[in-house]
Amino acid sequence: MPPLIAMPLNDDTVSPGLLGFAVFIALLVATVFLIRSMGKQMKKINAPREADLKQQEWERAQEAKAAASAQTGAAAEKPAGDA
Repeated sequence: MPPLIAMPLNDDTVSPGLLGFAVFIALLVATVFLIRSMGKQMKKINAPREADLKQQEWERAQEAKAAASAQTGAAAEKPAGDA
């Protein structure tokens, strides 16, 4: 077998070749699958919306007002001499 002829390397003639292309495609496919998986996981998250949080806060404030007025009303109904 004759020896291989050594060609000088030139920046214009050197390329990544088929292996570089295959690695690039593999990384691209892996990225697509990871993005799809992340999308599915994000859809599973059940975070409350801001409007729901404001509604809950308002309901708690109404309950606190009702409890305070009930305590004030019960204290006013007690006769002063029964203590």
